[in-house]
Amino acid sequence: MKGKDLEHVLAELRQDPRFIACVTAWHHFPATPGSYLDIPDDLHPALKQSLANKGIEALYSHQRQAYDLVRQGENICVVTPTASGKTICYNLPVLDAILKDDGVRALYIFPTKALAQDQLAEIQDTAKQGGFKVKGFTFDGDTPASKRRLARETGQIIITNPDMLHQAILPHHPRWAKLFNSLKYVIVDEMHNYRGVFGSHVANVLRRLKRICAFYGTQPKFVLASATIANPGELALNLTGERVTVIDRSGAPTSEKDFIFCNPSGPDGDGAVHHSAINAAARIAARFVKKSIQTLVFARSRMSCELLVQYLRDSYPNEFEKHRIQGYRGGYLPSERRAIEKGIREGDILGIAATNALELGIDIGGLDAVIMAGYPGTIASTWQQAGRAGRKQGKSVAILISGGSPLDRFIVNNPDYFFAQSPEYALINPDNPYILGQHVKCAAYELPFNHGDAAPQKLGQTGVEHILEHLAEQKILHKGATKWNWSSDSFPAAGISLRSATNENFVIIDTTHGSDVIGEVDWASAPMLIHDQAIYMHGGQQYHVIKLDYHDRKAYVKQVDVDYYTDANLAVGVRVMAVDDLYHSTNVKVNFGELIVTALATIYKKLKLYTNENIGSGEISIPEMNLHTQGMWFSLSQDVTEGMDPHSVGGVLSGIANVLLNVAPLFLMSDKRDLGVAVEVRSVYDGRPTIYLYDSYPGGVGLAEKTFKMLPGILQASLDLISSCPCTKGCPGCTGPEQQVGEGVKRLAVKVLRSITQEARFDQPGDYRET
Repeated sequence: MKGKDLEHVLAELRQDPRFIACVTAWHHFPATPGSYLDIPDDLHPALKQSLANKGIEALYSHQRQAYDLVRQGENICVVTPTASGKTICYNLPVLDAILKDDGVRALYIFPTKALAQDQLAEIQDTAKQGGFKVKGFTFDGDTPASKRRLARETGQIIITNPDMLHQAILPHHPRWAKLFNSLKYVIVDEMHNYRGVFGSHVANVLRRLKRICAFYGTQPKFVLASATIANPGELALNLTGERVTVIDRSGAPTSEKDFIFCNPSGPDGDGAVHHSAINAAARIAARFVKKSIQTLVFARSRMSCELLVQYLRDSYPNEFEKHRIQGYRGGYLPSERRAIEKGIREGDILGIAATNALELGIDIGGLDAVIMAGYPGTIASTWQQAGRAGRKQGKSVAILISGGSPLDRFIVNNPDYFFAQSPEYALINPDNPYILGQHVKCAAYELPFNHGDAAPQKLGQTGVEHILEHLAEQKILHKGATKWNWSSDSFPAAGISLRSATNENFVIIDTTHGSDVIGEVDWASAPMLIHDQAIYMHGGQQYHVIKLDYHDRKAYVKQVDVDYYTDANLAVGVRVMAVDDLYHSTNVKVNFGELIVTALATIYKKLKLYTNENIGSGEISIPEMNLHTQGMWFSLSQDVTEGMDPHSVGGVLSGIANVLLNVAPLFLMSDKRDLGVAVEVRSVYDGRPTIYLYDSYPGGVGLAEKTFKMLPGILQASLDLISSCPCTKGCPGCTGPEQQVGEGVKRLAVKVLRSITQEARFDQPGDYRET
C-alpha cells in the first residue's frame, strides 16, 4: 500500500506546476539485482544457524570477500553504499574467531554513541539467533560504573567511540590489560566521517592505540568500513598507518529510486528572491506524511531542525497525533534519542527532522522518502543521506532542495555535474604539529618514550624528539638516562577535545517545572544560540533563555509559546601576529601567517516564524572569544577599487568572501566549518581592502596554508560561480542579497575578480591547484 501511496504523491508532484517549475533534475534509478556467494564452509555452525534464522541463505559478494581476506590476516577497508550490509563484513569474521577461541578480543570504534548502541543490539541479536552468547559491551559516557568494570574484566567485544578511547581507555590501559593482551581485531566503522580536524585527531588516537598494543605484545588487524569516497585506501593508511585491501564492488541489490533536485527560487526566476529551503522542505514533507509515508528531512543546523519539527506539526491534520512528528539532533539526551530511534524503526514516528546525526548508519529501518533541506556539503554525504530511503525492497524517493549558499545553488543548478562526479577525497593531516603535539603528551602519559640511537622517538612513523624536548623544558616530562618519563600532575587527555577547539559545553536547564537538564550547547555556538533573551528550540518546544551563566557554563530557560525565533549577529575582528610567507601581483598581495581572530555576539533579532519578518532586536552582553590560528589574507591595490564608491567596498569584499568560503572546500576537500572569513575595508595591517580566510581551529590545521598556495584557482572558480549565477543584482547563491551587501555589489565583485584573475600568473610558488 505504501508503494501506491508514494506513487500517488509523486504523480501529484509531477502535475503541480509550482513544484515542477523548481525542479532542475528528476533522475530515475531502476532496481538492480544482487551478486551472491555461498556462506563459507569453515564458518562456525552457530553463525550458520544465526544467518539461516535471519533468512540469509547466501552472502553478498563483498561480504564473502571481506570474510575471506580477514581470515587470511589482511587489513581491509569495505567501501560500499548505504544499506549494503557492511556490518556483516566485520561481525562475521570477529564472531567466528571468538566462537573458535573465547580468548579473542575485538575493539569496535564508532563516531557516535548512538551507533555503538545500535551495533551492540545487532551483535546480541546475531548471538540470540545462533543460540550462543558473546560478551559485548558499549563503553561510553552513559555506561554505569558496574558495567564498566564488567567490560574491562570480561568483555570480548568492546564498542566505543574515539572520545572514550582517547580519554578513558588508553590513559588507563593497565586496567584494560585483558583487552590489550588478546586484542585481535580493531573495527573502524563510518571511516568517511574521520576527515579534517576530527580525522587528524583520530589518526593520532589510533597511533597511541597501536603503541599500547605493541607494549602488550599484540598486533591487531584493522577492518574499516566507509561510505563511498574517492580515496579510501589513502584515508585508511593515514588513519591506521597500515596498508589495506580495499573492497569497493558491492554485491548488494538496490531498490528503485527517484532522485529529484529542486531550486525554490523566486517566481521571476531571479535568485534575489529565494524561498527558504526549510519552508519548501516542510511543505513537500507534509504531502508525504499526510499519506502516512514515513519521511526523513535532513536540516543543516539545530535551529533548522527544530523549525522543521514545528512546521510539520503545524501542518499535521490530527491534533492528537502530533507526537508522530519528532526531531533528532545533537544535544538531545541519550534516552530521548533511543526512544526516537525505536519509534522510527517501529513506524510509530511518521515524520523526522534531523541533522546529519542520522546520516550515519544507525538502524532506523526502511524509510520511504528523504528530503534534504540544503546541500549536505559533500557529494559523499548527499548520497549517504539519500541512501536512508529505500533500505528495504520497494520504491523510494530522495529530494535535494537548494539552500541559499553558493555551493547549494551551484550543485542544484548543475545536476549533471553532481551525477557525473565521483565523491570527494577525505583528507587528514595527522602530522599537523598542533594536533600531534597534544597526542605526544597523551602518549607520554600512557607509556614512557625511550631514547637513544637504537630507539628513535616516534608516534606512528613520525619523529617527535623535538616535541619531547619542548615538553621537558616545560617540566611536563623528565629526560632520564634511557626514557622520557611523565612528571606533571596533569591528565593531558582531559584537556584535548577531538571534535572542537574547546571542551566546555553549556548545560541547558529547564526551570519551567523545577530544574531539569534538557540538553547542551558547545562553547563556540553558545553566544549565537543561548544568549540572554534568546528563543532556544529543543524537541519542537520553544524555550526563553532567562539567564546565561557564562562562568559556570549554564543556561536557564523556561518553556514559552511565541510566534518568533531569534538570530544573533557576530562581529569578527582580525589581528595579524606574524607573516610567514607572501607573494604578489600587480593588483593583489597575498600573505600567510598567524592571526588572532576575535568574535563578539553583539545584537539579536526577533524573526517571525514562516515569514522571517524582523519584529524586534536587543543587545547581547557576552565576553568576546579569541582564536589564535593560521590564516591567509589578500589585499587589493588602489587600482582595483579606483572609481568605486567607498561605501560599496565593504559589500564587495563581503560578497567575494561569501563565495570564497563556499568554493574553497571544493579545492581543500574539507568541511566548510573548518574555515572562517573576515573582511576589512582598510586593514590595520597595511591599510588596503583585505579579505581574510582562516582555520577555525586553534593553531590551525593547514587549510589556510593550502588556500594560500591555491588561491589563483580558487579565485577563478569564485568568478565562474558569480558570473554563471542567473540573478542580476546578487543573491544568496552568489555574493549575497543586494539588500544585505549593497547595491551593485555583484557587478563590482565580478569586476574585482576579473582584474585579479586576468593577470598572467601570480608570482608565487606551487601550482594553482593540487592534484
